[in-house]
Amino acid sequence: MARRIVELLRTGQPDESVTIQGWVRTKREQKGFSFIEVNDGSSMAGLQVVINQTVPGYEEAIKRLSTGASVEVSGVLVPSLGKGQRIEVKADSVAVFGEADPETYPLQKKRHSFEFLREIGHLRSRTNTLGAVFRVRNACATAIHQFFQDQGFLWVHTPVLTASDCEGAGEMFAVTSLNLKQVPMTAQKEVDYSKDFFGKPTYLTVSGQLEAEIMAMAFSNVYTFGPTFRAENSNTSRHLAEFWMVEPEMAFCDLEGDMDLAEAFLKHIFKQVMATCPEDMEFFNARIDNSVLATAENIINTEFERLTYTDAIAQLQNAGKTFEYPVEWGLDLQSEHERYLAEELFKKPTIVTDYPTEIKAFYMRLSDDEQTVRAMDILVPKIGEIIGGSQREERLDVLERRIRQQGLDPADYWWYLDLRRYGTVPHAGFGLGFERLVQFMTGMGNIRDVIPFPRAPLSVEF
Repeated sequence: MARRIVELLRTGQPDESVTIQGWVRTKREQKGFSFIEVNDGSSMAGLQVVINQTVPGYEEAIKRLSTGASVEVSGVLVPSLGKGQRIEVKADSVAVFGEADPETYPLQKKRHSFEFLREIGHLRSRTNTLGAVFRVRNACATAIHQFFQDQGFLWVHTPVLTASDCEGAGEMFAVTSLNLKQVPMTAQKEVDYSKDFFGKPTYLTVSGQLEAEIMAMAFSNVYTFGPTFRAENSNTSRHLAEFWMVEPEMAFCDLEGDMDLAEAFLKHIFKQVMATCPEDMEFFNARIDNSVLATAENIINTEFERLTYTDAIAQLQNAGKTFEYPVEWGLDLQSEHERYLAEELFKKPTIVTDYPTEIKAFYMRLSDDEQTVRAMDILVPKIGEIIGGSQREERLDVLERRIRQQGLDPADYWWYLDLRRYGTVPHAGFGLGFERLVQFMTGMGNIRDVIPFPRAPLSVEF
């Protein structure tokens, strides 16, 4: 049975008989020997294989071996004479599963731009950088589940198809079974949704929060982890049309408990990834952003700063610098403001609380002064906001009023309002954009390079 290369690199011992499978990264020939590096995706480093010309089928195998070819090698581990490697495989047999024509295979041994790699999304995971990204992404996901499961949270699967707009922004992808070449219309010249599959306008979800609140009212502590969608026509390095969200909801919880959980959550994820993927994180620090390891240490070992939105505005106004966007109470913080607070002023993750009512969603709990809501954002260097959350509005009359104030129809949220009619409790939660977390952790410059198959305006390949 084939062994994973990462296991052999860490614990393999000379004289062990092994079989490995993977893809050739490099090949060179020297005095009757061939040297190939085989990588199976389990680690940054590959394992060197030494093939003597006496190996059965040597000539035929060497002709077929080139960068990108898939192989199975059986042999014995021996001490390596090369620099930077402890062991290598002395091959007894080599089987080539699939060749890769060096004249056309696009991933030769040279540096490729990330823009080019996005054009070959079906192959880019074989590169060092993208391989490291997706190993870290996997470790992040594992750590997220571990954190919540260890604390007794229930993982709930919220729907991808929905009739409600959680954020009220209207940037939603419509889903229909109607023939778009011949759309049925009502007498009022409007789309006749009664003829559609669900009988009403339906969309891809922008958040699983509202459904998570339903489940929290029965199970106390729950979390979602799944895909969400935004039809925001934004071609930037920070936006995706399809991305993954992590959204815990806690019954009998206020804003302070929400902040405490979010801080512990981030610390746990970074600690686990550093323990699981040390070589990958060192690679990002050396090749992508030399502050990656320092950032991780800062997250793990530093107590997060906490201040109100009002205090944050005062700090920005007294910063003695000019911002591109205005700083004024009542306006939302822009990325440059968030980064100043986290990067320059406090130099660590910063939690801003109690935002103005007018710039936040209807479900956030209204403060007694009715000027602010019990919301919080966690800001981090280089990214800005990475977590957004709030204590939810548990009072029926206030929630109905807030829904109307935002131009929404309470009738569309009848089930959400029922949660306040039958056994309402104080509760809170937050949302984490998973790709933004991976981008922050790895130092990658473009969010499209931390998800296997990015979806963006005019981009839906692979």
